[in-house]
Amino acid sequence: MRPAMVTDGSEHILAYEKQRAFLAGLFDAAVKAADPLEAIRAHLPERPKGRTVVIGAGKAASQMAAALERVWDGPLEGTVVARHGPIAECRQIRVLQSAHPVPDEAGLAASSALFDQLSGLTADDLVIALISGGGSALLPAPPEGLDLADEIAVAKALLASGAPISAMNVVRKHVSRIKGGRLALVAAPARVVSLVVSDVPGDVAAFVASGPTVPDASTAEEALAIIKGYRMSLPDRVMAHLKSAASAAPKPDDPAFARNEVHVIASARVSLEAAAAKAEAAGFSTVILSDSIEGEARDIGRMHAAIARETRLRNRPFARPVVILSGGETTVTITGDKAGKGGRNSEFLLSLALDIDGIDGIHALAADTDGIDGSEDNAGAFADGQTVSAIRAAGGDPKLFLAGHDAWSAFSLSGDLFVPGPTGTNVNDFRAILIE
Repeated sequence: MRPAMVTDGSEHILAYEKQRAFLAGLFDAAVKAADPLEAIRAHLPERPKGRTVVIGAGKAASQMAAALERVWDGPLEGTVVARHGPIAECRQIRVLQSAHPVPDEAGLAASSALFDQLSGLTADDLVIALISGGGSALLPAPPEGLDLADEIAVAKALLASGAPISAMNVVRKHVSRIKGGRLALVAAPARVVSLVVSDVPGDVAAFVASGPTVPDASTAEEALAIIKGYRMSLPDRVMAHLKSAASAAPKPDDPAFARNEVHVIASARVSLEAAAAKAEAAGFSTVILSDSIEGEARDIGRMHAAIARETRLRNRPFARPVVILSGGETTVTITGDKAGKGGRNSEFLLSLALDIDGIDGIHALAADTDGIDGSEDNAGAFADGQTVSAIRAAGGDPKLFLAGHDAWSAFSLSGDLFVPGPTGTNVNDFRAILIE
């Protein structure tokens, strides 16, 4: 553990551990604002004449299902799909689990279970779809002529491409039997009400989990252009499928969707506003840069570092002390033959740490609101002006770690990993910078 930072006596200056606790508290406020229970309570549909069937997928699927069970006045049945790991306990709704971010065999079985759950419904029945980020990987359902290996190849190519999530999901929904509104088609003539926890910039419901119950107007031609633009290499039969009529997804004006409803019930915007309110209650002025920042993680990290440096050293563009918040979803383009451990938040923060090296009075946290950044057990990490020195003192080279996409290892050396555990919700990335 690094020693406490020297302070200047200002009432706003916090000792090292308090600074870290303060930033973690802002993260907690952001997560609490996306609590599925209150969000679902505020968007309950009317009870139907017939059955109420629940389906869903995403990192928050089990928590959303448990919340719905608590507030729904009537019988429920259904199936939702969450990622492997801890889940909320449900009594009436079955919770299946599959892999994220790369699909697995359990995901194939889970997709089939959702199709089975929707068979034989009538116009008097209601389907409540609980959708959150991560559902794209959790629900593999390759179209005829393709198999799980093809979906895995697509997933790996997308993850390494550096494409924004919206572009990734255009590709995914044209290589699937379940995405792009296709799951809702199976439910017809029942009415489908989709309750969506958004993890995508702009809160476009059709992009969350590749929209299994929410169609959009994207085309296979757009998917092909994205693949070409990001220089992805996909299996030949995937490319052949995309060039065939079989890749066409249903359109929003399809009559089967006429009675359906879509509600975004939680988002990065609401969570950032909650964090800002907590910071302001503690006496800090607060700025929200944006809730929809996209781009290469290391580049966005340098941009945030430049703003932080300018504010700390020249008291502009924001007057200090100040808390700067932002959200969105950055990307990491994998270069080289092998990448190390880490996710987009950790990579963002290591890049920022390098650019604030040696500057006191800047403290930052970047974390995924679902509690897991990439494939490791951390949500993200903390950084300040001494982080780079701490990594070097522990025998590491922060620049080499960044070049190798190995930010987890860097922050493990400095003792700066942030590990709150799975949160039960997912409204994209959370970034907070405290400038004294």
